[in-house]
Amino acid sequence: MSNQLLNIYSGPLGSIEFSKFSIDDFKPAFLEAIAIAKVEIDTIKTNESPANFSNTIRPYERAGSQLSALSSLFFNLNSAETSDEMQALAQEISPLLTAYSSEIQLDEVLFARIKEAYDQSSSEELDTESRYLMAQIYRGFVRNGANLNKEDKAELTRIQSKLAQLTLKFSENVLKDSNGFELWIEREDELDGLPESEKEAAQQMAVGKGKPDSWLITLDFPSYIPFMKYATSRVLREKLFRAFGSRAFNDNDYNNSLILKEISALRIKKAQLLGYSTHANYVLEERMAKDPKNVIELWDELLLIALPKAKDELEEVQVLANKLGGPNPLQRWDFSFYAEKLKDEKYALNDELLKPYFKLENVIEGAFKTAEKLFQLRFEARNDIEKYHEEVRTYEVFNRNNESIAVFYADFFPRPGKRNGAWMTSYRGQNKNDGIRQNPIVSIVCNFTKPTATKPSLLTFGEVTTLFHEFGHALHGLLADGTYQSLSGTSVFWDFVELPSQLMENWCYEPECLALFAKHFETNEIIPVELIDKIKASMNFLSAYQTVRQVSLGQLDMAWHNVNIPTDSAIESFEDEIGKQTDLFPAVKGISTSAAFSHIFSGGYSAGYYSYKWAEVLEADAFEYFKENGVFNTEIAKSYCDNILSKGGSSDPMELYIAFRGKKPSTAPLLRKSGLL
Repeated sequence: MSNQLLNIYSGPLGSIEFSKFSIDDFKPAFLEAIAIAKVEIDTIKTNESPANFSNTIRPYERAGSQLSALSSLFFNLNSAETSDEMQALAQEISPLLTAYSSEIQLDEVLFARIKEAYDQSSSEELDTESRYLMAQIYRGFVRNGANLNKEDKAELTRIQSKLAQLTLKFSENVLKDSNGFELWIEREDELDGLPESEKEAAQQMAVGKGKPDSWLITLDFPSYIPFMKYATSRVLREKLFRAFGSRAFNDNDYNNSLILKEISALRIKKAQLLGYSTHANYVLEERMAKDPKNVIELWDELLLIALPKAKDELEEVQVLANKLGGPNPLQRWDFSFYAEKLKDEKYALNDELLKPYFKLENVIEGAFKTAEKLFQLRFEARNDIEKYHEEVRTYEVFNRNNESIAVFYADFFPRPGKRNGAWMTSYRGQNKNDGIRQNPIVSIVCNFTKPTATKPSLLTFGEVTTLFHEFGHALHGLLADGTYQSLSGTSVFWDFVELPSQLMENWCYEPECLALFAKHFETNEIIPVELIDKIKASMNFLSAYQTVRQVSLGQLDMAWHNVNIPTDSAIESFEDEIGKQTDLFPAVKGISTSAAFSHIFSGGYSAGYYSYKWAEVLEADAFEYFKENGVFNTEIAKSYCDNILSKGGSSDPMELYIAFRGKKPSTAPLLRKSGLL
């Protein structure tokens, strides 16, 4: 049965036939795929001809394609449709993959051929993409220890294997501790303030657990966030906040305190073994930022303007709380509640007013129509494509020439086996091996409010922007048009990858775009102009506060990773010290951001959380270009597609950006957009 998993793209349009394998098939398939990949590598190593691009670099880029496909399938399912059995299997498989990767990266014979090809590359006639691929592969080997001595290579392998296990365990602990908390409500008056739709959703969750006369609130965002915004019960808001803030920080088997410290220490050790002073220096060498000091300069520039304004915003919320008889000072579990009341007072706008206009199906269609107007894409639902869960939606994607270019999955609702948050991923990348195009399989995964017995899934405006954000990532994968899969789609520098996603959010605020899909779910009435005006007016509500919040998370990331010795401080005191400049609320004991900070400890953003703000500079600069010429300007959209979306990581990202924009980005558009200038 493992052979089926080694040929997983056997469904319609080369889609995955999920029904043809079980969890028991994965480990044998991984072992077989690793063996096949090693044979492919050996073929390169034993080639007696002088090393060049065609006999060394190109076959190396393609080697292990079955293993790569299998890994994408397994780890995507482990995030979106996992189980205890799959998580246990992941702990077995992860070391196998790490060992294989280390063996390849530290293979002296293989590196000698790659170095030989790299050193003589100036004598070969290669296109820009091929030359860039060769440089990236060579640098990748050096950055992964190819020049180390035998003892240091063995130590690096040990560190890599341990890190792979620990980051997986970190993620599992966050999921299990989150799922382990349930706030059961037996009296309806404890739900005072909560909109009827949220009460209905809470009761529906309780019914699913066999308690039809109760209400259930969980730490999933569609349940947690509305309760913190609307519930008048301060006692229950505090209880829920403390549960959220202490995820994987409780005195139980899922505590991440020791794990995250060990991850941080091992990353320092790995960086220094490779010749870098810190993990951040190691990471940023392959980022647009290049050096930690450039990240710190960005933060300083933003905080100089945002921090005083954020304090003013907080004081404005405090004044309203005082007027309403609320606490002084506001605690963290009070802020969303009173901020929502201030927003309602200032703009007469709240989620409940907007949600009827954002039926999920309409928003999906709106994203598709936006892509059609900008890039002439067409999405066609396909019911013959298999799914890993019945709630997943499947589509075939066509380009401007009506050519089929991709398969697209969309998975929108929370489940016990699905981690929190929203993300885009790929089950198969795009390439043009031997001139034959391989179409990508792209997926977006979210956690939105489910339909109830009386209403369809109605999104908050924040969820609308989240959907467009992930769809922006998806477009980066769907419109990929490179030769080499390792440089295609979202395979770009980490602080460049958020540009397409964050840029896409801008269309949610534009009347021309909202008119395409924002229709009342009962009357089909297009969202009134006055509501659009209020959305625009409220766009920068608490923007300084949100800026400070993002910078504070980036500073915490760097506090763990831009250091050359591990901290021996307790996590709470460590976080208190790092947050002194940006923390606007009284300290709360017993909670930790780090313990559940999956982005940096298990999600690939270590020393890179600043990327969101870095990308905001890029997207604000880019969208200003659209605004000046029309938000659906097809010439600019074509340039954006041709120079950025289709190019993936085939060139230096700043070169790609300048080719699109005609100049380097400036922070001024972001500060203008945020109302900070």
